[in-house]
Amino acid sequence: MRILALDIGEKRTGVAISDASGRVASPVDVLDTVDVLAQAPRFRRVIEDYEPGLLLCGVPLSLDGEANMQALRTQALAQQIAQQLGLPLAFQDERLSSQEARRILRESGHSERSMRGKVDMIAASLFLQTYLDEQAKRVQAKRDSD
Repeated sequence: MRILALDIGEKRTGVAISDASGRVASPVDVLDTVDVLAQAPRFRRVIEDYEPGLLLCGVPLSLDGEANMQALRTQALAQQIAQQLGLPLAFQDERLSSQEARRILRESGHSERSMRGKVDMIAASLFLQTYLDEQAKRVQAKRDSD
């Protein structure tokens, strides 16, 4: 089952997808958040192309792990999108994922200007990969205990 990850921001939403086996996350695109909420053709094409079975949304918790106003807003938008798509919804802590994405892009030679359109989808792929790795560890731990 493929997992669609969204890094929902006020202006832009980063999109990432897992492979069918649920092991590898890949960045896909950055879309305007209003287009995602409106189910615009570009977003619908992503859904049709990948046919995800789960929607994973990053939640920007505060550094102390608490849900602030931005996190609550993101969760409400994520619930709206999941309902529109008819997909189950999961959340992943995305603290510092954008900073990590910027670091990765900087190290690969991108300027601040060229990073602008890429940071959100890289951040989505980073927290999706974290989620996939955590799921794999849970499965392995369960197998080990059986």
